[in-house]
Amino acid sequence: MGMVDLGEDEDWELVNLDGFICRRQKRHRPNPTTSAAPPPPDPAADERSRRERKKRALTKLKEGYQREIDRWEHLSNTLQAMHDRTQSQQQQAAPLEQVIGSALSQAQSSDSTCQRLVDDLLAQAEAHEAIIQDASHLCDVAEALCSAQEERIMQSYMGLPVWASSPHELIASLCEE
Repeated sequence: MGMVDLGEDEDWELVNLDGFICRRQKRHRPNPTTSAAPPPPDPAADERSRRERKKRALTKLKEGYQREIDRWEHLSNTLQAMHDRTQSQQQQAAPLEQVIGSALSQAQSSDSTCQRLVDDLLAQAEAHEAIIQDASHLCDVAEALCSAQEERIMQSYMGLPVWASSPHELIASLCEE
């Protein structure tokens, strides 16, 4: 196998391979006087870099979970606050029902008493409406969180090479990995 130098371009060389002449890039041969062989890979450095990659991946995963936990804690705290308001309004409603019962049993002649009862009942109905709106808002937020999680899961599956449009593309994508 003989080699002939092109002369015009120093990065390419002509090679005769069993009668076939072709051009290929020159192989850079190390100078035997400067270094005999490249130094062997350092296992300690490889271990450190592997641990560093693992640490970065775990940190990223932890941050993602922490964001989700924070969202759920916020929802839980909001729900707890709604529950506390409901309890206090129910405790206030019990004396109101007693007042209504006693006022109706005494006499219905006083318009001011009836007006006060109607106002109290209206305030109670508005408070219930606010509680229902808060619960509806919490349900919407929880549904949005679940939909986003479902979308992330679906995207991870839809991005797989199994969904290639042809068998050739599937084989090519499997060979790349």
